[in-house]
Amino acid sequence: MKTFPWQERPEGNKDIMWRFSENPIIGRYDIPSSNSIFNSAVVPFEDGFAGVFRCDNKAVQMNIFAGFSKDGINWEIEHNPIEMKAGNTEMIVSDYKYDPRVTFIEDRYWISWCNGYNGPTIGIAYTFDFKEFYQCENAFLPFNRNGVLFPEKINGKYAMLSRPSDNGHTPFGDIFISYSPDMKYWGEHRCVMKVAPFMDSAWQCTKIGSGSVPIKTEEGWLMFYHGVINTCNGFRYSMGAVLLDLENPDKVLYRSKQYLLAPAELYETTGDVPNVVFPCAAIADGDKVAVYYGAADTVVAVAFGYISEIINFMKKDSL
Repeated sequence: MKTFPWQERPEGNKDIMWRFSENPIIGRYDIPSSNSIFNSAVVPFEDGFAGVFRCDNKAVQMNIFAGFSKDGINWEIEHNPIEMKAGNTEMIVSDYKYDPRVTFIEDRYWISWCNGYNGPTIGIAYTFDFKEFYQCENAFLPFNRNGVLFPEKINGKYAMLSRPSDNGHTPFGDIFISYSPDMKYWGEHRCVMKVAPFMDSAWQCTKIGSGSVPIKTEEGWLMFYHGVINTCNGFRYSMGAVLLDLENPDKVLYRSKQYLLAPAELYETTGDVPNVVFPCAAIADGDKVAVYYGAADTVVAVAFGYISEIINFMKKDSL
């Protein structure tokens, strides 16, 4: 990774995280077929970055596309969706694909996404080069969303966060963790964190969902997540952070009571689905972190922060 996407905190800005001044970095029409491009994931790759992007077309069919960038800001996204080959299964049926996450584990890049198979569940695939992709067994029964893999095995097993849900827009939801010995069979399901009481932290009182692949720090696994409140104007999605125990990540050490980022800019408040900040990826360079998020279910934006400041922010006012 020769270039890390970064912009210093604006003078006079006292926020824990701040937005890139040139947001959104990916527009809704950045490939010929797209109606919107959002809720997408990126990772360092070779001398730059690669990513898997949610691109809804003008029939509003949901699918995922590969993309590449030298600097993590300016992206070239393939014009055709990813075509899957058989991985550890011959059953690679997908009615739709959306909200991908990507992480490197051991020798390959793993992709998880919300996969349509008799309702939403968690699809899994791997790639070595972001050109050929191999789909594996779905991780769970329907209904489930927001599948996020840890970037290394924990106690010898793959680990994934997810949110059991329903077949609709899910007016509820808590975050669970599950384990697998082989990325095919999943079990040992444990509740990690639940929605917050309205009077304690209303921005996350309706539902929560895992967002970025966790970042390993000396103090714990740092993961950015979304929280939702149901207002008189509908759902409002904001971003918080949680620090999980390194060896037992179903144990929450600290959790945002205040949000880190909430819909405020026009590209976050106005779009196909207004008032959405939805983190799907975070990459770190030392103490610096860049968080990629979907804005208003329409475009991709990025925000920056310092890991040490975010952890201290949680410690001072933890839920």
